Amino acid sequence: MRGRAKRKIRNFSAVRTLRVRADTAGPGLSVVCGRMGRMSEHPTGDALPEYAERVLDVAELIPPGRVMTYGDVAEWLEEGGPRQVGRVMALYGSAVPWWRVVRSDGKLLPGHELRALDHYRAESTPLREAPASAEGHLPRLDMRRARWDGVTGGPAEAAGGGGGAHT
Repeated sequence: MRGRAKRKIRNFSAVRTLRVRADTAGPGLSVVCGRMGRMSEHPTGDALPEYAERVLDVAELIPPGRVMTYGDVAEWLEEGGPRQVGRVMALYGSAVPWWRVVRSDGKLLPGHELRALDHYRAESTPLREAPASAEGHLPRLDMRRARWDGVTGGPAEAAGGGGGAHT
């Protein structure tokens, strides 16, 4: 995640402009946050903290079939750490593709394993089958293949903005 990958998403406002060209005055849409559902999910009804907004922006940019660890997100933002990102995802992550921000060991999120697994299978996220001796026999993410570097296979490429291959 060092170097070019961190700088790639520095301009969040440009990315948000591309994503949020929808009618921002529609019912249930927060003008402050630019997304459905976030304002109502904040415990006090106030605007989200700026750091939380930035974490959720990154989560929305991770392409289907790819993941970033909590630490990757913190490193990309050059602020906070894995625990801070995990806290944001626990409090506000239901409005974004939460299953794409994961533990570094590839284990599925405790308590949400089956829901996450459905998403991973629908998006063809690389998985490693669990050995028969593993508790619950749940697969893990194949982090070597599923981890997104923040550049290749991302939103700009999907929109025709760059070359590169999905690795």
